[in-house]
Amino acid sequence: MRIKTSEFVMSNSDVTKCPNSQLPEYAFIGRSNVGKSSLINMLTERNSLAKVSGKPGKTRLINHFLINDSWHLVDLPGYGYAKVSKKEKKTFQKYITAYFEKRQQLVNTFVLIDSRHAPQPLDLEFLEWLGKNAIPLSIVFTKTDKLKPKVLENNIIDYKTKLMETWEELPPYFTTSSAHKTGRDDILNYIHEINQSLV
Repeated sequence: MRIKTSEFVMSNSDVTKCPNSQLPEYAFIGRSNVGKSSLINMLTERNSLAKVSGKPGKTRLINHFLINDSWHLVDLPGYGYAKVSKKEKKTFQKYITAYFEKRQQLVNTFVLIDSRHAPQPLDLEFLEWLGKNAIPLSIVFTKTDKLKPKVLENNIIDYKTKLMETWEELPPYFTTSSAHKTGRDDILNYIHEINQSLV
């Protein structure tokens, strides 16, 4: 798939106000500072479609982008570390949960995981929650350029081993580097295949 057009549609914190269309949606979410904005910009080949910040937790709303006039890319707030109040965190959690529970247009959630770290409880809990709620998901390991191939391989094996403790079948996964554009074609082709299956 080639992304020919990508445009910002809207930001909001109320799932009932998300775009009133039947276009398939692909959500991107992960812990703060996982490289989500960089990945979105890499996929769309737009340097500033999603705002990249040195401060974790910059995304505060549900952001919809229209891609090729045929599907929506949805940028969701990161979970975990963010310099916001507990009240704000609860608010984020509330409307993120509402999005996953109520948005029928959602066809896949890309959960971003920093490939440099050992399996994190917060990531595992979130993946477990999606699984229990039958929300389609894929895992995207980010920042793979920061590791030597063998270390990356071992880190992914650690994640798979940990997930297999509670999962009968592992979700699809991708390895990416925004700096080197690694994994771009794999993710876009995956989206294309899903879109084709929906026709």
